[in-house]
Amino acid sequence: MPDILFHYERVNPTSWAYLSSLLMLALYFKFNRIWSVRNIDLFLLIMLAPGLLLVQWAAENKGIKTNAAEIEYLGFLWLFVAEGLLLARLLIDTAMVRRPLLEPNLNAAGLLFMGGSLLFFLMANVVTGKPSPGDLAPARQPEAVRAEQDEQSSDGSERFDSFATNGPGFFLIYRQPRILTQQLIGAGDPGGQETEQQLVEEELKIREATARVVAILSHIFIVIGLLTIGHVHYENITAGIAATTMYLMLPYTALWTGDVVHALPASLLVWAVVFYRSPLLSGMMIGLASGTIYYPAFLLPLWCSFYWMRGLKRFITGVLLMIAVLVVTMAFTTTSTDEFVQQLVQMFGLRTPRMTNLYGIWQTWNYVFRYPILAAFVALSFSFTMWPTQKNLGSLIACSAAIMLAVQFWHAYDGGIFIAWFLPLLILTIFRPNLEDRLALNKLGRGWWLERQLAKKAAHATE
Repeated sequence: MPDILFHYERVNPTSWAYLSSLLMLALYFKFNRIWSVRNIDLFLLIMLAPGLLLVQWAAENKGIKTNAAEIEYLGFLWLFVAEGLLLARLLIDTAMVRRPLLEPNLNAAGLLFMGGSLLFFLMANVVTGKPSPGDLAPARQPEAVRAEQDEQSSDGSERFDSFATNGPGFFLIYRQPRILTQQLIGAGDPGGQETEQQLVEEELKIREATARVVAILSHIFIVIGLLTIGHVHYENITAGIAATTMYLMLPYTALWTGDVVHALPASLLVWAVVFYRSPLLSGMMIGLASGTIYYPAFLLPLWCSFYWMRGLKRFITGVLLMIAVLVVTMAFTTTSTDEFVQQLVQMFGLRTPRMTNLYGIWQTWNYVFRYPILAAFVALSFSFTMWPTQKNLGSLIACSAAIMLAVQFWHAYDGGIFIAWFLPLLILTIFRPNLEDRLALNKLGRGWWLERQLAKKAAHATE
């Protein structure tokens, strides 16, 4: 009886992609307004699923199936096309002034029940999932990895710096293993390698447990953040519940639920939006995200421009404060000065763009094309200092999502699959109402220090 009633099998990703896509259309598709922007947004989100499934299958069958490389290339190419369309959609969002209220096809109570159930099963997958052997490797002590690399170099083989493969950012986040929550039917079995990688050292167990806890907390904070934005900033709790349910329903969320590198930065960016009325806290969230994976640093021109009229100093203070905390943490976790300097360089991305040992679609494309893409990305980031000329909360969310999406086109490590970095912000853009009145000058106070100085001047004037 227990085996019958309590036996739980994870839904295959391909099946879930079909089911979730149909369910998403049933819940959000506006059948009375076929050519609405909402319906186009739904199909653009659904377009991501085939590329993700192709990439996931290729990753699980690399070295086993002869066509794995071709399938992987097709998957990344599909993602680039789909994300290119989404980028265009985000860039024109600021011109969409009229935002009609489009309620979901299910009431708020039903959406809340469905979202809670999805969250429960996704977190159960993280708890019961297992880290892959390859993902356990970064969790080893740095000295062990460096010793292995030095041994390979002495044998005459090419040295491969595993500390720099995942891109710039905080070193500790890349040491967390990815917890596999789903596996494709027919995927290859790694054979005896999994048995060999059953590491019993206490340090690896702690890393694995830490990855589970951080992944679960990150998704919970994303959910709470989306609900808070809907209720407080959109003044529509139904929109927050609808955005949360859509986020939990997408195939991408089910595939990469247990990956800390995906989930943690996403939660920080969501809460930067939650705290936008408090520039210091928003700056701390952006600073922590920038120090963690480096790429949110390109959000600084946009956010500084948003706070230009009021709150800029508080925002910059928050950014610098969290980066200083990360640097101090790094100083206490490194074992030598050379290692500290190397990790500091990696954290701030103080190096030329990687052009060797690339992953994803850049394994096939000529690395020379990364230069114009990177230049266009930097130009896009700094262009947001000038447009939109008057930035409100809606343009802040849409442009932030556009920047984090644009990262995918030049990211050297599987660029295209880090969808969580922009997905919550993209969903918030889809459900947002008209937010033209949410300006920093209107919604922010002048800060306690300025208020104190003004109070002192007023007191002296009355004397």
